[in-house]
Amino acid sequence: MTLIRGEMIIGFDSVTGHQGQLRALNPATGQQIEPAFSLGGTAEVEKAAQLASAAFDTYRRTTPEQRARFLETIADEIVALGDELLTRAQAETALPLARLQGERGRTVGQLRLFARVLRDGLFHDATIDVAQPARQPLPRADLRMTKIALGPVAVFGASNFPFAFSVAGGDTASALAAGAPVIVKAHNAHPGVSELVGRAIQQAARVCAMPEGVFSLLFGEGNAIGEALVSHPAIKAVGFTGSRQGGMALLRIANARSEPIPLYAEMSSVNPVFLLPAALAARGQTIAEEFAASLTLGAGQFCTNPGLVVALDTPPLEAFITAAAQALNAKPATTMLTPAIFEAYQTHAERLAGQHGITAVAKGVARDAEQHNAAQAQLYQVDASQFLRNRALQEEVFGPAALLIRAQNQQELHAVAEALEGQLTATLQLDQDDYPLAENLLPILERKAGRILANGFPTGVEVCHAMVHGGPWPSTSNAMYTSVGAAAIARFLRPVCYQDLPDALLPPALREGNPLDIPRVVEGELQR
Repeated sequence: MTLIRGEMIIGFDSVTGHQGQLRALNPATGQQIEPAFSLGGTAEVEKAAQLASAAFDTYRRTTPEQRARFLETIADEIVALGDELLTRAQAETALPLARLQGERGRTVGQLRLFARVLRDGLFHDATIDVAQPARQPLPRADLRMTKIALGPVAVFGASNFPFAFSVAGGDTASALAAGAPVIVKAHNAHPGVSELVGRAIQQAARVCAMPEGVFSLLFGEGNAIGEALVSHPAIKAVGFTGSRQGGMALLRIANARSEPIPLYAEMSSVNPVFLLPAALAARGQTIAEEFAASLTLGAGQFCTNPGLVVALDTPPLEAFITAAAQALNAKPATTMLTPAIFEAYQTHAERLAGQHGITAVAKGVARDAEQHNAAQAQLYQVDASQFLRNRALQEEVFGPAALLIRAQNQQELHAVAEALEGQLTATLQLDQDDYPLAENLLPILERKAGRILANGFPTGVEVCHAMVHGGPWPSTSNAMYTSVGAAAIARFLRPVCYQDLPDALLPPALREGNPLDIPRVVEGELQR
């Protein structure tokens, strides 16, 4: 029996909104999918926020083990949804089953990763400097520091990852791990998937005896419900994955509040790939084929899509271009996630093609008459000198399109690197003979990107302890943090120092007996 009823989830209640309805759309067929989903407004935001605020102190004081079991139970409940979840996701996104199975695995995997993060205890950052009453000329108090959750967090589901960056995605998982209740604004592109996963979280909260307001899921049309959520005084942080325009709008709201709050927005990136000459000469054909595969993966709907290629204008580059064109010209048109994303892709690709100095290199197979919202792969090229004169050429084209930049010499190559905006990733295709050139580029790329790759392509983000999925502005709104990997929990924590508190009143992470059995820094030395 289906769990999809077109309802919002506020605490332990299922709620019908009164601000209109929406239906999911199958992007491959253009057909609407039942049922209708009721939409909420400020009243639903208020109810969810009040519950989250009331739950906060209780939830943040749960033990790390209790929160770990909660996250693992969410993962188990998502897996238990079985084929219903995958079938609905296919209908709402037109993504292939293998991709959705992999993304579901990544989603439950990151929930379980944060359970391990809670158990290893490093996130506490527990630090102790014991009292020195006899110190001269002044005594020192007993000082102990640990981290606590910021407060209730608003999370905005992303369009391009119905599982991994949505209702139970990395923002939700890391916030719940930190001890923060979460209110999710579901993405309207996949409401059925969102409700199914939301009910899994709700059920896990019941099973694990969590306070009612630990999780809510809202549906809404337009910007009003998102603006109401970010501006609500109970919300203390926001996680967002989406367009630069959307992230900037929410950032303005977050900063304009009487109490400004952090908004962790992942917004846009063209993820430059530098093709160095020795690598091109040795394996240009392979690099070209791998590039074409990366560019068109998932219809190019990845924030890490390789949208910019930079290379010295040499004979091996011509061979690369020929091979890349052959590969891309044979790529079939692929359905994008929504009509709006497809229309934006068409508009932005046409705008790129119309810029001065741009010439076409390749275009994939045209879509069939029966195909809806199907994007063709596209590759363009431009001289570095023209690229450096036109900042519009740095704009992200969200989809399977890329721009190749021809640099006449190493000075132009460096100039292009220096001119780049902040990026999620930067890639070096290199062989050993390219090391001197790469060594000179690396200091620039370290300033420009959150992740630097060698001899790979950036599509695909591993969920692990060392991953950084973030970068300088405007790829994200805060370059100090990552939205993927174990370190993502740090976004929703803040330090608190306790001076001379009795041991019985200290957080468990700081008590003398170390009841949590966690690593701590005592008098500047790590103790395990």
